[in-house]
Amino acid sequence: MIAVLLLPRESDELIKRVTLFFTLVPLAVAVALFISYDRSTAGTQYVVNVPWIQAFNIQYHIGIDGLSVTLLLLTALLGPICVIASWRNIEKGIKAYMALFLLLETGMLGFFVALDLFLFYVFFELTLLPMYFLIGIWGGPRREYAAIKFFLYTLFGSVLMLVAMIAVYLNSGALATEGNALNNLNFQIWVFLGFFIGFAVKVPIFPFHTWLPDAHVEAPTAISVILAGILLKMGTYGLVRINMSMFPQGLDFFCNGLALLGFINIVYGSFCALAQTDFKKLVAYSSIGHMGFVILGLSARNDSGITGAILQMFNHGVISAMLFLLVGVLYDRAHHREINGFGGLGTKMPVYTGITTLAFMASLGLPGLSGFVGEALSLLGAYDKFKMLTILSTIGIVIGAAYFLWTLQRVFLGTLNPKYEEIPEINGREILTLVPLGILTIVLGVWPNFAIDMFRESVTNLIDVLQAI
Repeated sequence: MIAVLLLPRESDELIKRVTLFFTLVPLAVAVALFISYDRSTAGTQYVVNVPWIQAFNIQYHIGIDGLSVTLLLLTALLGPICVIASWRNIEKGIKAYMALFLLLETGMLGFFVALDLFLFYVFFELTLLPMYFLIGIWGGPRREYAAIKFFLYTLFGSVLMLVAMIAVYLNSGALATEGNALNNLNFQIWVFLGFFIGFAVKVPIFPFHTWLPDAHVEAPTAISVILAGILLKMGTYGLVRINMSMFPQGLDFFCNGLALLGFINIVYGSFCALAQTDFKKLVAYSSIGHMGFVILGLSARNDSGITGAILQMFNHGVISAMLFLLVGVLYDRAHHREINGFGGLGTKMPVYTGITTLAFMASLGLPGLSGFVGEALSLLGAYDKFKMLTILSTIGIVIGAAYFLWTLQRVFLGTLNPKYEEIPEINGREILTLVPLGILTIVLGVWPNFAIDMFRESVTNLIDVLQAI
């Protein structure tokens, strides 16, 4: 980010290339970590622990385990993809945009490796500021409203998180993200709640979700990709890393409520998506629905539920990133996102139609593509604990198929809208952003062990913690 800020403002191409280079570096590191990661142990690896603020026992303590290494790879992969997606779309203030984008990526990468609660919080907040400006300056017509709403919602959650964090510190004198905070049920319930609301705003869990459709619709394409692909995962990652590992008794107390919220997310998100006529809003609401499966799987607190939830986090990151990139491609050409305003595009844009169909099928959970495995495992785990809720949650899958197939029909099939006689096919740059995600979708659908192997030990470890209470 500092390097980008030192470049002259006029040299747009240079700024873009330097930014792309700097996003490729963490990708190379993340791939190396992914390959060299020891899958046979549950502990944290590559740990760095440097005293930071010694008076308060705060360390610069970072490291990775199976859960964070998969999300680290996702974050690092979406970095360069988003820079390439912004190559032609961002006209004004390219230098500021790229610098803020790099700051955003710093926050996201730091968040997934932090092992100290204070550091965890610092990185969590670090993503807030660049996101606010990226939506508020480069967004759509109602960008200021969307940015302020996003900022206030997240800040509200963060403040409760900060209070909970201070409570943990005052009661235990340390801020490590490992180990059971305190074996006092009452204390755990309150602290769990504080952290939970902070993360629930990010996920977003109903009723804290209303900032999401606004933020998505107004954000530029690349920022929507980051929002859906990574920022939503920060919420669920926080739930696993802090709420489940540190406050198992609190989780035990709230798990029925958590399952209910997951169910509401699934059904409510799906019904809202079905009613949308704006393509981007449809994808935004479908995200709320899909994150419901993660919450449902986590609340089951068993092997298949948690494995499915973590897998769904990764898969949803890949698929929703694809969907938002695809919406962006269409918006760049037609300058509107009204689903009913298209029609018959399949004849003019066959390649685009093919890629979109792949993303749609993956998102609605077609077996053989990545969306299926995570959802299936989450439901399998949840069925053990909450039979009725799980059966009702499958409504979400049916409606998911309905809104995606209906959108496919309205946009790509039927008679061609004469306005789009001359609409250009998806270009090489856009295909370049979609291909890695498309490959991942197919690979993870056919061979989900590729990801599950990474966090199997971490999940076993977490379940031991949960059963020890």
